[in-house]
Amino acid sequence: MERFRRTRLNSQLRALVRETHVGVNDFIYPLFVRPGEGIKTEVASMPGVFQMSLDEILKECELLQSLGIHSIILFGIPEVKDSVGSDALCDHGIIATAVRAIKRAFPKMFVVTDLCFCEYTDHGHCGILDHVHETVDNDLTLGISAQQALVHARAGADMIAPSGMMDGIITTLRDALDGGGYVNLPIMSYSTKFASGYYGPFRDVAESVPSFGDRSTYQMDPANRREAIRESLVDEAQGADILMVKPALAYLDIIRDIREASSLPLAVYNVSGEYAMLKHAGAAGLIDYNRVMMETMVGFKRAGADIIISYHAKEVAALLS
Repeated sequence: MERFRRTRLNSQLRALVRETHVGVNDFIYPLFVRPGEGIKTEVASMPGVFQMSLDEILKECELLQSLGIHSIILFGIPEVKDSVGSDALCDHGIIATAVRAIKRAFPKMFVVTDLCFCEYTDHGHCGILDHVHETVDNDLTLGISAQQALVHARAGADMIAPSGMMDGIITTLRDALDGGGYVNLPIMSYSTKFASGYYGPFRDVAESVPSFGDRSTYQMDPANRREAIRESLVDEAQGADILMVKPALAYLDIIRDIREASSLPLAVYNVSGEYAMLKHAGAAGLIDYNRVMMETMVGFKRAGADIIISYHAKEVAALLS
């Protein structure tokens, strides 16, 4: 009889034979910046997550570095929104301003910029609208996405992360960045991003609820597995440096599928709804919050993720320390 318990009875031996490890360097922490000063507004649906003015963002970066977290992804909430997301196309817009300030104060902080338009448009969709078909015009949006990428690059972003799920986005951005002299700036593609109900709380914090319809005409159908793999492999072929699956918790099979299909680094986005469920269940005493949080992180790594974008990152870092 094989006795599996021989390697389970001693805690040190369990640690020695443990197959999957979670470390603080696995994490990217999302931050939401808005104009103003002295603003740190907690989002009711996401306890512990805040909209912050730039002065508060800088304080947060100092805290993150003290915890050993040296990678962030930035989302912007502009003062004025319009039909094409003009703030995102401006060298003095909220994201470009924030990137410059963070890199001045914390030059070793690795700053990833989310590249999309849903936070910047008055209609809440991810690009220029095609009013005839009530969706986003893919090719017109590619044009302004290239402009946005160059804004981020000039500001000093360390990596660009396009999230709009436009067809051809990686080729477009790679050509624009290379042509602008940013040949070494990596792209982390939201390569397999589903039209998910798990994004609800994010739309509260990013103020990006669509004014009509939803994003199912350009984000992926949650039921499609084969298409999910194809999406990521196409982005790899177009020049993405890192792939991503979003959301993570309900898509562990997709993470494993893509891990087996590609040798590129693979990120997962542990999204707002996943975070909020654990937070509220923990507050209600329904789960051992820290234990379930860490078990979830191990699940992402076991499925094949190299990088975890998560609102839990600070809590994970504190536990690991």
